[in-house]
Amino acid sequence: MLKVTERVKKFMMKKDTKTISMINKKALERVLQFGGGNFLRAFTDWMFHILNSTTDFKGSVVVVKPTPKGDYVALKKQNGLFHVALDGIEQGKLVSDVVLVESISRVIHPYTQWDEYLESAENPEMRFIVSNTTEAGIQFSSSDKLQDNPPKEFPAKLTVWLYHRFQYFDGTSDKGCIILPCELIEHNGDTLKSVVIQYAKHWKLGVKFISWINNHNYFCNTLVDRIVSGYPTERVEEIRKQIDFEDQLVVAGEHYHSWIIQGNDSIKKELPFQKAGLNVKFVDDITDYREMKVRILNGAHTAMVPVGYLSGVRTVKEAMDDLEVSAFIEEVLSEEIMMTLKNFDPQELKAFVNDTLDRFRNPTLQHFLISIALNSTSKFVARLLPTLKEYVIEHKQLPKRIVFAFSCVLRMYKGEYNNENINLNDNTATLEFFRKNWKQKENGLISFEELALVVLKNTNIWGEDLTEIAGLSVAVSQNLQHIEQLGVRATLKKY
Repeated sequence: MLKVTERVKKFMMKKDTKTISMINKKALERVLQFGGGNFLRAFTDWMFHILNSTTDFKGSVVVVKPTPKGDYVALKKQNGLFHVALDGIEQGKLVSDVVLVESISRVIHPYTQWDEYLESAENPEMRFIVSNTTEAGIQFSSSDKLQDNPPKEFPAKLTVWLYHRFQYFDGTSDKGCIILPCELIEHNGDTLKSVVIQYAKHWKLGVKFISWINNHNYFCNTLVDRIVSGYPTERVEEIRKQIDFEDQLVVAGEHYHSWIIQGNDSIKKELPFQKAGLNVKFVDDITDYREMKVRILNGAHTAMVPVGYLSGVRTVKEAMDDLEVSAFIEEVLSEEIMMTLKNFDPQELKAFVNDTLDRFRNPTLQHFLISIALNSTSKFVARLLPTLKEYVIEHKQLPKRIVFAFSCVLRMYKGEYNNENINLNDNTATLEFFRKNWKQKENGLISFEELALVVLKNTNIWGEDLTEIAGLSVAVSQNLQHIEQLGVRATLKKY
């Protein structure tokens, strides 16, 4: 049973009572957070809670509703309190925690509390801004106006807030902010900053404000990593027995977490995540870390999906429990993908690979391979094709396991295997292209060699002519023949 403090008793909804609200002395409001969904609550809010519990950070989070619909009613009703249930495998052992997160102080809905939203910019202690407004959230709209209460787009809301702060503190240098966007786009900090400046110019806010943005506000590129599955419907009763409360906002996720922040030592000093034992790294350039994540974590997923699915397994956990499939994935990582990542210390790479495999083995997360298979062709281009090409350059031969995974992607895009339809989800033109050419192969109009050639030459799918990679079309056609004659599992044993 978790330790239940008096504050928790009065704030949470106990099984046999209604919520009892009270005025509670909060930590200083130092973080403005755009978004209060599952990910931010189980990632950044959890981290700030850990900071408050283990260091002298002592800062609470003001959550801003970035869109008009909804009002975070449950979050308000529970006075910002909720539990995070974390499970995972670490060094071969199952770890499990349920944490009461107490970092959120209040919620502001700018569509109904515009004045309160602007007043938060007048708080001299406000220093950090966090956001997770989806990949489409960081964009400019010429229809947004400075006078809108509020403007539609998130960067426009942020620009208004920063401009109000600039005016209120008369452009004082120490009243700038550290902005930490969590949106999953490359150079998210740089992109957000460029859109804020675009609004500043569009609204003619003046060169002094733009100079203040450039010189006294820090827009950090970040890379976030934690699987958050949301409300644990199947386990909620078990969790409630631990916490003894009817928490409507329990959010489940994996124990593993990583936050890479492109920022200098002064920012690192203000955010002592590492002192709190959190897996947060401050780096000069985030590019290599993004590449490591994409190639290892995402690349392994992309290799696992077609090989595992055609081998008869349906989830990531099942794939890792399957001796042949799991051995294949481990060898793809250690023998091929890792061999092309030269900018990292080998021990750091090995640690990340081991973490990745532990995450795949997590028994509490049910990741269906068919869901991960979404847009497998474009995922192969982004995640595995660069590794394949670099491996060829460095080793003067094809990475046979990645080529086999690629061949399985093409076989999967036939749309059926062993008389079972495969529910593919990809661009309509891409699906039609594969349907047409596989039908020609089935009707005896083209050979496996011709099928491989026509598929690999499709620059609309791959972004380039893959037949120019020496030996690739021959290797793919041979793999497809072996899959047809022997099946995926028998062919897999060759690797």
